[in-house]
Amino acid sequence: MASITIRNLDEPLKSRLRIQAAVHGRSMEEEARDILRAALNQQPRRPENLAATIRARFAPLGGLELPEILREPMREPPDFGG
Repeated sequence: MASITIRNLDEPLKSRLRIQAAVHGRSMEEEARDILRAALNQQPRRPENLAATIRARFAPLGGLELPEILREPMREPPDFGG
């Protein structure tokens, strides 16, 4: 088994780890292993494309119907040939 050392751990975070370990009846080291194991066993989320993210954000608000803009047929291109 490998071992690691975590330096510069904030005192409030260390205290929370100590309390959580005590609640679960474990050592701080075992509690940290369990937290790491749980965090790293989760499947990473696949990033969505921007359009899908925007659509999902605004879908609950309902759709918006815009009026169709009628266009005239294209003009003939100018004749520069004399």
